[in-house]
Amino acid sequence: MTSKNLFLQGIYPFEGVGLDAPATISEDLAHDVPDGVVNQPLYFRGGNTCSELVTVVLLRDGKPMRWFPMAAKGDVNVPLRVVEDIDGGSRIELGLLAPVGVSGCVVVDLGMVEH
Repeated sequence: MTSKNLFLQGIYPFEGVGLDAPATISEDLAHDVPDGVVNQPLYFRGGNTCSELVTVVLLRDGKPMRWFPMAAKGDVNVPLRVVEDIDGGSRIELGLLAPVGVSGCVVVDLGMVEH
């Protein structure tokens, strides 16, 4: 069985639009799992430069799957192995919840493997 490592990662500026629904951080932080493949998230690491709590949300097909709160000027490191597999045909993306008008940058690194 061939496995492929994938990463959704980078440093992205943001301006908060509220806490009701995750806002898109960047189109670069989305991945379509190919049909016939299983995706397994392995870890999430993130950092927050602003002076407010923000939350990165892992979305599967537009619905929240996991929340990663990051304290003001803080970071988070969450192992995700054996949490659950994501079947082919699904879309994975990272969104952001932040209070209206709060701005800064988030550093995100979601590591995954597909097999």
